[in-house]
Amino acid sequence: MLHRARRPTGRERGPEAVTAAVLDFAAELRAHGLSAFGEPALAAGVAVPGIVDDARGVAAYSANLGWRDVPLRALLSERLGGVPVALGHDVRTGGLAEGRIGAGRGADRFLFVPLGTGIAGAIGIDGRVEAGAHGFAGEIGHVVVRPGGVDCPCGQRGCLERYASASAVGHAWAAALGDPEADAADCARAVAAGDTRAREVWQAAVDALADGLVTALTLLDPRTLIIGGGLAEAGPTLFDPLHEALRARVTFQKLPEVVPAGLGDNAGCLGAGLLAWDLHAAAVRPPADPPSPALPAPGMSAASAVPPVRDTTDSSEVTT
Repeated sequence: MLHRARRPTGRERGPEAVTAAVLDFAAELRAHGLSAFGEPALAAGVAVPGIVDDARGVAAYSANLGWRDVPLRALLSERLGGVPVALGHDVRTGGLAEGRIGAGRGADRFLFVPLGTGIAGAIGIDGRVEAGAHGFAGEIGHVVVRPGGVDCPCGQRGCLERYASASAVGHAWAAALGDPEADAADCARAVAAGDTRAREVWQAAVDALADGLVTALTLLDPRTLIIGGGLAEAGPTLFDPLHEALRARVTFQKLPEVVPAGLGDNAGCLGAGLLAWDLHAAAVRPPADPPSPALPAPGMSAASAVPPVRDTTDSSEVTT
């Protein structure tokens, strides 16, 4: 990483202010590239939360930022002088980095699950991250693990992130203490110190997390399970009981290697860089040679060497 900087999004001023902040920051980074390296970047990558239409380059929806159908790729490309821009989902982008250069490096199949304010996932397959048909792949935080449980803003009840995210643990620990300022980090420290109430709160979150993860393991069969986000910073306080809970739940499933994320909060930045790198590499890669035409066997005409193609407009066969 050659340069790193942070800027507030200004989301308290509304979605238009967030968009303006992103565009201004991108222009600032471009200017830094010109000043420090003598030329701007050849491509740019950006990762945003919420629902992202990667193909169209649109930030479709974000409850936290108030975005809806923002053509961010086009806006950024225009602001950056026409360079190509790749747009990705923040968790999938972080997962891309963890899979290629982080904790999942070398794994052909991995699942990256960061435990932060919410919970999402990135499904890694052979060096890429699967977005799904509509951009929703990996939303493990909205797998129902406690049917009929706590209401979730998504409209369901009992979603995983309402029980096992850092914010959920923080709220549960604050309620147990009667201290609205208590958070998940406080709970983790109390668990490590042997506090009984903290252990009860923590174990409830670990059990919910294990229930959700076993569902994911059953569906995806990853070789490596990467756990990141704020809760993963608790280290053995999280991973020891999580390993135990997973082992208690798997039956026929193959338990993957469970590892902490390796890139920390750099994952999103590095993943956005990888998106830009891939976009540039695809643009400069020479086109593949067209397939050679089929050669007729001795005694056959060229037309008869081509197999018939079924015309879907009727039941007849035509030769092209």
